[in-house]
Amino acid sequence: MTNATKVTTPIVSEDRNAWRWGFTPQAEIWNGRLAMIGFLAAALIELFSGQGFLHFWGIL
Repeated sequence: MTNATKVTTPIVSEDRNAWRWGFTPQAEIWNGRLAMIGFLAAALIELFSGQGFLHFWGIL
């Protein structure tokens, strides 16, 4: 008779990268990621054009 231990892997109930609507942790993660991309894009426009973001688009 062998004394085998049963190894179970934890079941992940929620995927943190899943696209979900509403006020969920997944939605907030995606909101933060998209905000970082937008901020980086605005900073690069200002860096390479020498103008502010709104001035670059002709708003101000």
